[in-house]
Amino acid sequence: MNSFEANKIFGAVLGVVFVLFGGSLLAEGWFHSELPEKPGYAIEGAATPAAAATGGASNEVTPVAQLLASANADAGLAQFKKCQACHSGEKGGPNKVGPDLWDLVERPIATHEGFAYSAGMKAYAAEGDGKWDWDKLNHFIHGPKDTVKGTAMGFAGIKNDKDRGDLLAYLRTLSDSPKALPTAEAAPAPEGGAPAPEAPAGATTNPGEDSQPQAPAAGTGATPAQPSTPPAPAPAP
Repeated sequence: MNSFEANKIFGAVLGVVFVLFGGSLLAEGWFHSELPEKPGYAIEGAATPAAAATGGASNEVTPVAQLLASANADAGLAQFKKCQACHSGEKGGPNKVGPDLWDLVERPIATHEGFAYSAGMKAYAAEGDGKWDWDKLNHFIHGPKDTVKGTAMGFAGIKNDKDRGDLLAYLRTLSDSPKALPTAEAAPAPEGGAPAPEAPAGATTNPGEDSQPQAPAAGTGATPAQPSTPPAPAPAP
């Protein structure tokens, strides 16, 4: 191989290197992107740690006594139709995907005969008095999975206060002896007790003294009391 051919080969290699290097520079200029300040990607809609700990939903639920104060059982029948795909509501009704809901209020949790309850519902039944009281029903219907961790119930819940109150009022009617409605808790007394009534003008505030009003002092417009004249002695017989 003579020097001329060697020069041609060397020139070709240099040309290829130049093209590749120049192309990479151009591509970097065209498709350059700024690096983020912090590595990683933000996931839109991801739950915060606090929300994740509560199942991604708020635990604030309107008190059940407030709901039932204006609830309508007849309107609750329309809400109950959402339940009928999985539950029966008649006395002695069959278990379906879920247990029969007759006489549900104050019924012991996870005890309906013939139904296989989830482990989560059985664990929930062991808490407190173990009955479906008004407060438990209110929270469970609001968010089943938020209230009973591990429940097999797939229903998302009823967040609307009026609809939930109407449904609770209707569930109460599914009984031979409907349970008493809950009462609102009395407002706490003001700190320090009720304020003492103001003493009337002219009365003493010392409980150890006579509480009768004092006679007005002379010179204040009132006529001072005159001493009584002793009776004259009777004449000697």
